[in-house]
Amino acid sequence: MARPQTKKDLQEQAVKNLNKLMEFIQQLSEEEQRQEFPEGTMNRNIRDVLAHLHRWHLMVLDWYKVGMKGDTPDIPAKGYNWRQLPKLNREIWEKYSSTDLKQVEEMFEQSHDSIMKVVEKHSNDELFERGRYKWTGNNALGAYLVSCTASHYDWALKLIRKARKGMA
Repeated sequence: MARPQTKKDLQEQAVKNLNKLMEFIQQLSEEEQRQEFPEGTMNRNIRDVLAHLHRWHLMVLDWYKVGMKGDTPDIPAKGYNWRQLPKLNREIWEKYSSTDLKQVEEMFEQSHDSIMKVVEKHSNDELFERGRYKWTGNNALGAYLVSCTASHYDWALKLIRKARKGMA
């Protein structure tokens, strides 16, 4: 599937991929939803994957809030650079490792809604014109929003499917 290049495509693909992800999860029994993945993945179960998505929503929302005020956000997070993503993602995993799956699902759905409100309030040009905002550098705002929604949901579904195959 092509990466969204318009507001409409971003909205449609984010919702479509979210629905595919959640429908796949919901068709599993509660026991299957809580099963541990095979060794070799940091995200050890569905809760971990959804918590990862939720936390990335929150980080992007924070970048947006800070950046739109004219300040420079800590991207990807305070004290981290892009080469340190494994360490950052491990920290995210640790933060949510004792949170209940249903609670994580609710938090994930709320943070998704918050991201989609950001998408809704911007025009196509505001979302996809590269370098429009100082804080996004040479990137478009939409690139961050695509990455934390449509693309990330697709990654999550593939990860869960692969893990489930390894459990069979």
